Amino acid sequence: MKILPGTSFVSVMQVESPLQLVGVTNSYHALMAKTAGFKALYLSGSGVATASYGLPDLGMTTLDNVLEDVRRITSASELPLLVDVDTGWGGAFMIARMMKEMDRAGAAGVHIEDQIQAKRCGHRPGKQLVSTPEMCDRLKTAADAKEYDDFVLMARTDAIASEGVDAAIERSVAYVEAGADMIFAEAVTELSDFKKFKDAVRVPLLANLTEFGKTPAFTVEELASVSVDIALYPLTVFRAANKAAEKSLRVIRNEGTQQSVVGELQTRDELYEYLEYHTYESKLDDLFNAESNDKSET
Repeated sequence: MKILPGTSFVSVMQVESPLQLVGVTNSYHALMAKTAGFKALYLSGSGVATASYGLPDLGMTTLDNVLEDVRRITSASELPLLVDVDTGWGGAFMIARMMKEMDRAGAAGVHIEDQIQAKRCGHRPGKQLVSTPEMCDRLKTAADAKEYDDFVLMARTDAIASEGVDAAIERSVAYVEAGADMIFAEAVTELSDFKKFKDAVRVPLLANLTEFGKTPAFTVEELASVSVDIALYPLTVFRAANKAAEKSLRVIRNEGTQQSVVGELQTRDELYEYLEYHTYESKLDDLFNAESNDKSET
């Protein structure tokens, strides 16, 4: 019997703590993440906006936009995938539909945030929040729409920036009571604040370690010391790939050849290994050989 994606996500959290959750923006990076040893994957809303549509992370992508990338990743990798669904894309009916569509697309779970629908990046100024009751209504709707218990419903709070840590914790406690299975505390600046969150909410807690943001690059050992359950690296791989692409583009344009960066490129053999290219090619050879034999016998 196949294990459901949400159940798989919960299971790997028991194996690895904190669970290192790595963000991918395409199916190929999902394959690479598995080979590197990661046990779960993440799809960032910012990653979808930027990588797939060339847009800033300002609530400009739709449910269908994100679902397309979810399907591509889950079709290529069996690792459980947690998906950023921003504010849920609408009212109660839309949030319920989102939950069902994410399950159908193969996601293991989602996180939904307490910003207004005209949202901003979690590490940018000017974020505006909905009230605690309105966010709880989002969560109650989402929880009621679950297809099975282990499908992860994570609540993200962006309240630290505007309301402070204590208020963000108070909100998070209410979010758990409303049906959130886990808490995503955005833009935490002090390691000790994670401990305050965990002591209050008593459910799994995620630390977002995005680069160039408000939260320092805490190690997994540091996070374990304050009982953080998930260490998220949402866009590290994407940023690394972008920097390499930027360099290669400039070299090709300025030098008229790619020769000086060839040594930094993934080789054809390395690419083929991730894709199991030779396995597919061997099957193709067998097919053609079989057809040739059939023709010779006639």
